[in-house]
Amino acid sequence: MKKTETQKGAIYAGFSYLLWGLLPIYWKLLDHVNAKEILASRVLWSFIFMVIILLLTRKWGLFLQTVKGFAKNKKQMYALTIASLLISVNWFIYIWAVNSGHMIEASLGYYINPLISILLGMIVLKEKLNVYQYISFILAAIGVLIISISHGQFPWIAIALALSFGLYGLAKKLINVNSEVGLTLETLVVTPVAAIYIGYLFLIDSHSFLSDGVQTDLLLIGAGAATAVPLLYFAKGAKKIPLSLLGFLQYIAPTLTLLLGVFVYDEHFSKIQLLSFMFIWSALVIYSLSKTKILSPQLFNFRKEKSTSI
Repeated sequence: MKKTETQKGAIYAGFSYLLWGLLPIYWKLLDHVNAKEILASRVLWSFIFMVIILLLTRKWGLFLQTVKGFAKNKKQMYALTIASLLISVNWFIYIWAVNSGHMIEASLGYYINPLISILLGMIVLKEKLNVYQYISFILAAIGVLIISISHGQFPWIAIALALSFGLYGLAKKLINVNSEVGLTLETLVVTPVAAIYIGYLFLIDSHSFLSDGVQTDLLLIGAGAATAVPLLYFAKGAKKIPLSLLGFLQYIAPTLTLLLGVFVYDEHFSKIQLLSFMFIWSALVIYSLSKTKILSPQLFNFRKEKSTSI
């Protein structure tokens, strides 16, 4: 049963990263809109979308019950509030980076992010890696180091994205609530701020919503679903798999983002960057095989004992 749940978790998380990897296409369609307004719309319409989902799935009662439960469990409430703030910061930086021509650096952030997740899993949650997983971690770290050095300056966008989402993943591991309810609560925390900001834009007549055409309006409204769906699958997956596995699955999204940046939006991609990705993908292959009988810790120990006896 546990193995089946882990497999389901891996599928859920993998699908969420697939959607996130393709999401820059959506934000590029809104590159004429201020990043702050996109973020505010994303938060507001995500909350509205999740309320509709709760009503359709008859989980509104569970939502109210969970809110009441926070009065007795303040740690859960604090973890959820922190998760909400972290993901909001992450959203803003990512939208700004994509629409400002920094898609490759944004992908770098999500290449660094799995290392942050793995370290958090080891340090905070005391998760253990076998010898092959340590090797894959070192290879991935080398790849990230190469691309960071080749970047030529401190990649603050990448670091900010990696830290904010890595800590968000940790916070999600500590929140024991239904996925749909949890995401609704996360968006609820920052929805008042988003609504006030949108109202302010209307007040000073500096808004794109309801002034830049029907396509812009639909895209801003659709940002709610585009945000909520991958987060729902991420939440379902994060609860079922170790944080270390979650970390390595995260390479799906930045790889897709990188491919979009290079082949669709014509951002520069050097040979040094290619070398770094070769290290990262080697790490992924070794980590994936470490989960099978082909590369198992027992096999490593057997070979080591045989070598010692000779």
